[in-house]
Amino acid sequence: MRLITAASLLVSAAAFYLPGLAPVNFCEKQNAHASCPSNITMYVNRLDSDQSVIPFEYHSFDFCIGSEDESPVENLGQVLFGERIRPSPYKISFLEEQKCSKVCTRKYTGSNDENYKLKLLQRGMKLNYQHHWIIDNMPVTFCFVNQQNMMINFKKSISHKAQIIQFTPMVPSKGGTITNLFFWAIAFSSELEVCTTGFPMGCYVGGDGRPRDACVLDPKFSQPDSYYIFNHVDIVVEYRDMATDPNFFEDKVGGRIIHIKVTPRSIKHKSETALDCSPEAPALPIGSTETKAEITYSYSITWKKTEVKWSSRWDYILDSMPHSNIQWFSIMNSLVIVLFLSGMVGMILMRTLHRDIARYNQLDNETYFVPEKRRQRSIILMMTIQEDAQEEFGWKLVHGDVFRSPRYALLLSVFVGAGTQLLMMVSVTLFFACLGFLSPANRGSLITFALVFYVFFGMSNRSDNEGDCWIRCCPPVQIIQWNSLEDMSHNDFLPRPWVTISFFRRNLFFVIFLKVIVFAIFFFCNVLLWTNDSSAAVPFGTLVAILCLWIFISTPMTFVGAFFGFRKETIQNPVRTNQIPRQVPDQSTYTKPLPGMLMGGILPFGCIFIQLFFILNSIWAHQTYYMFGFLFIVYIILIITCSEATILLAYFHLCAEDYHWWWRSFFTSGFTSVYLAVYCVHFFTSKLTISGVISTILYFSYTSIFVFLFFLMTGTIGFLATYVFVRMIYASVKVD
Repeated sequence: MRLITAASLLVSAAAFYLPGLAPVNFCEKQNAHASCPSNITMYVNRLDSDQSVIPFEYHSFDFCIGSEDESPVENLGQVLFGERIRPSPYKISFLEEQKCSKVCTRKYTGSNDENYKLKLLQRGMKLNYQHHWIIDNMPVTFCFVNQQNMMINFKKSISHKAQIIQFTPMVPSKGGTITNLFFWAIAFSSELEVCTTGFPMGCYVGGDGRPRDACVLDPKFSQPDSYYIFNHVDIVVEYRDMATDPNFFEDKVGGRIIHIKVTPRSIKHKSETALDCSPEAPALPIGSTETKAEITYSYSITWKKTEVKWSSRWDYILDSMPHSNIQWFSIMNSLVIVLFLSGMVGMILMRTLHRDIARYNQLDNETYFVPEKRRQRSIILMMTIQEDAQEEFGWKLVHGDVFRSPRYALLLSVFVGAGTQLLMMVSVTLFFACLGFLSPANRGSLITFALVFYVFFGMSNRSDNEGDCWIRCCPPVQIIQWNSLEDMSHNDFLPRPWVTISFFRRNLFFVIFLKVIVFAIFFFCNVLLWTNDSSAAVPFGTLVAILCLWIFISTPMTFVGAFFGFRKETIQNPVRTNQIPRQVPDQSTYTKPLPGMLMGGILPFGCIFIQLFFILNSIWAHQTYYMFGFLFIVYIILIITCSEATILLAYFHLCAEDYHWWWRSFFTSGFTSVYLAVYCVHFFTSKLTISGVISTILYFSYTSIFVFLFFLMTGTIGFLATYVFVRMIYASVKVD
C-alpha cells in the first residue's frame, strides 16, 4: 500500500508544473497523438528598438502574417509592456526540415498606400527594430560573435586553452570603399558567442557607404544609401531525444525543443517560383528613394540533436550576459557602506546614547546628602554637572517638542502611507521572484504580480501589543494618527464628531491624490503611443480594467484598513508635548536640512547604482533580467542603508536641539531619488541611442513615475526607522 501511495504521489508531482513552464514532447508526424503533437506553432511578438521607445505590432510592418484567431491571451503585464503575441505563417513540423520554403511575396508598385508601407519598413530598418519570435515558449535567439571580447595579438604566444581565429572585418576607407584588414585574434570559445532574444528586421548603409548596425555582418551590404531587409531566416532547432533519455521519470516518447537559433539574411530571389537561398545568393538592396520593390520571404529549418536538458535550456541565453562578477562587486561595495553605517549607529547606540541615558537618569535619581556647611558648594557643583550634561547631550532638552505635530501633517501621512504600500508590494514581489515564480519564461508575470499585490496591500494594517503603529502607518490610518498627535499635545484626545466626518474626506484625499498623479502621467504617455499606433498603447478595455481595480478593489481596501485603524487605540508617546514650542537655536552648516539630505541620499544610492544599470538596461535596452537574487540582496541593503543614514543624521539634529525631524527624516532618505533622477538622465545621454521627440518625452515621463515612486518608498523607510529610534531613546529616559 505504501508503494502504491508513493507511486501515486510521484505521478501527481510529475503532472504539476508552474504556469508556462510545463515541458511538451513533440513527435514526428507519423507518430503524433494528442499528448505528443507534431505541428509546432511559431509565434511572433512586437518589434522594438534600442533607438526608440515606441514598439510596434508585427503586422504593422507589412510582413507575412498568419491567422490571428488562435492568438494567445496576454496577461495584464504583457499588455502594459506592449507585447502582442500572434501566430506566424511559418509551418514547422517536428524533425521535418525545410529548404528555402516560400512564405509570401510583398509587391510595392508605387501607390500611396504601398509607398507608406515601404517607407515604414525602411524606417524600421534604419532604427534597427528587432523581431521577437517564440517557439515552445522559448525565444528564438540570434547568436553572433562578440568581437569586443577578443584579444588582439600580433606575434604573441598563445595559451593552449585559446583558439587562433583569423577573420576579416570590413572597415570603410576614407574614400568610402571597403578595405580588408587581416589580423589575428585570441578568443576563448566560451566568451565568443553572444545570443540575444531578438534579431534585426534589416539594416541600413549610409550615403557615405558606412554600414550600420547589422550591415557590418556581411560584406555584401555595401550599396550606399540603401536598405537591406532580412527576408530569409535560417532556423536551427536543437532538440533532446526523449526516446533514449536516461531519466526514469520522463516520458520515453518524442523529443523536446531546447534551443532555437536563427540567422537572418537578405536575399534577392530570382522569382517567386525560383528561390535561391544559397550562401552565394545576392543581397536585396532597396534604395532610399525607390518606390517600387518586390520582397519574397522565405525560410529554412534544420534540426540538431543535443544532450542539454530541458530544465537548462535558458542557460545559454543567460550565460551571454557575463554580469555575475560585477554583481558580486556591487554587493561587496554595498556591504562596506552598510558596515560603516552600522558601526556608526552601533557606536551611538551602545556608547554615546547609552552613556547619555545613564547620566540623565543618574542626575534625575541621585539625592545629595551633605553637611550644612558644605551644602552651598554641593548645590553649585550639582548644578554645574547638570549644565554640563545638558550642554554636551542636548537631545533631552527637546523632549517636550520632539513629538509635536509637524506642518502639513496630512500630506506627510499620505506620503508615508503610499510608501508603506509600495514597500510591502516590492518586498513580496521580490520574494516570489527569488523563488522562480516570475522567471523570464512567465512573460508579464512580474508587473502582474506587482499590480495585484499593490491593490491588496491598500489594507496594510498591523499593530503590536502596545498599540504602536510604525507598521500601522498605512495609507488611511496614519491620517487619524496625526489627529491623535495634534490633540495629544493638549492631552485631551477624545473622539469628536468632526473627526468622524473628516475621516472619509481625508481618506478620499489619499485615494485620489497620488493615484491621480501617476495615472495622469501614464494616460499622457498612452495618448502619445495611441497617436503613433504603437503596440505599447494600452487598449481601452485594459484601461477600464485598471480603473475597476482601483475603484472596486483598491479603494474599498483602503477604507477597510482605515476603519480598523480608526478603531485602534491612540498612540501614547513616551513623553508629553509642551504647549509652547521651543525655539530652535541657530544651526551649523552640516546640521541644516540640505547638507543632511545630500549626505543621507548619496550613501543608499552608492549601494544600488550598479544594480540600477542592469535594471535600466533591461527596461530600455530590451535585455532579459533574471538576477532577482542579487536584486533582493541589494534591496535589503538599501533598506538598511536608508534606515541607518537617516537615524544617524536625526541623532545629530536632535543633539543640536532641532526637533523638526518628521519631514527631515522623510526627505533625507527620499533624497536618494534625486540621485536616481540624475543617473537616469546620465543613462539616457551616455548609454542609450534613443532619438526622436516622442521617444524622449516617453522616456522622461516614465522615468518621472519611477523616480516619484522610489522617492515615496525610500522616504518611508527613513521615516519609519527614525520614528522607532526616537520613540526608543525618549522612552529610555525619565522625564518629570
